[in-house]
Amino acid sequence: MSKSATIYWSSNIRHLRRRKNLSQDEMAFCLSISRSKLNAHENGQTVNPTVEDLINFSSYFKLSIDNLIKTDLSKLSELKLRELEAGNDIYSTGSQLRILATTVNANNKDHIEYVTHKAKAGYLDGYADPEYINKLPMFSLPHLPSDTKYRMFPTVGDSMFPIPENALVIGKYVDDWNNIKPETPCLVVTKEEGIVFKLVTGNIKKNRSFTLASLNSYYPPYEVSVENVVEIWQFVTYLSDTIPQAEVPMQELSRNMQEIKAALKKMAQKK
Repeated sequence: MSKSATIYWSSNIRHLRRRKNLSQDEMAFCLSISRSKLNAHENGQTVNPTVEDLINFSSYFKLSIDNLIKTDLSKLSELKLRELEAGNDIYSTGSQLRILATTVNANNKDHIEYVTHKAKAGYLDGYADPEYINKLPMFSLPHLPSDTKYRMFPTVGDSMFPIPENALVIGKYVDDWNNIKPETPCLVVTKEEGIVFKLVTGNIKKNRSFTLASLNSYYPPYEVSVENVVEIWQFVTYLSDTIPQAEVPMQELSRNMQEIKAALKKMAQKK
């Protein structure tokens, strides 16, 4: 029988409070919880913290839920703790929270959930809610690896032309944002804009931000802070009932230019 993993939740909460030189009353006030509830967390009386508590403590301490539970933070140096708070964390996604609600089939394999146009409006509030995710249409594609989590989102606008407007884009879940290569096409879920489809370049170590750019040069690139990003799904493929416009061959462009020049020359000769 394998040995169960050690849980450091209670000791970490107590250690981090003392690190801030706060009493239980003071930190309970900062967390908007009662002192008795905080005391229960610190003394191990809360065996299974709720999702709300996990998020609350993670946001307050600027540390990932994974580290609050799995890592004995009292063994780390102050420098290492500051690095974790700054986002240099193997579990870090910027917002420090990696709660991914998902659905599985009878063989315990992940479905691909389809965030419909109607459901898209509520995704920002429901992305971590299993009940919301469970109501989405689900399907699978045989050519996609079964050990990767995928989700499909509708797109709007022409910022990623030549991918057609209203295409259905399938992305794979990115759990470590530090590994995103420059200008990687991704679906980015942000607190301010909701779901956007952009070329993503990470600037996490430099200034904790992402540069989002469009394939369509008409739209200028812009930056979003890591704290503003909720989820990132790397582009895999898309579905559309629109055939993309074919590029005009260079030979045809050259012929057209020659015809225009000839027409202008005739017009000049007639004057």
